[in-house]
Amino acid sequence: MSGVWVFKNGVVRLVENPGGDSLQGSSRGKVLVHLPTNQVVTSYQALEQMLTSIGWERYYDDPSLLQFHKRSTIHLISLPKNFNKLKSMHMYDIVVKTRNVFEVRDS
Repeated sequence: MSGVWVFKNGVVRLVENPGGDSLQGSSRGKVLVHLPTNQVVTSYQALEQMLTSIGWERYYDDPSLLQFHKRSTIHLISLPKNFNKLKSMHMYDIVVKTRNVFEVRDS
């Protein structure tokens, strides 16, 4: 993970590819890989199947988001409804909450 840390309005965030195209911070160039199958996640349908197979459940609290919850933890994975708006920060959130199951790689 590389980039520049930017402090703005009291919030620090990592900007990947600073000075790049107007899609700063987008997931362009990154892919989420399911490690047990070495398969790139290409849709929410595929991601949901992978997450439910390891005990995650759909959570329907917020209709503007796609969310998953695992009963044995306090973790909640929140994703934009549109798969094309999935950013690397969402991918890393999935990786952190599902240790040794997913990985973010350069495409």
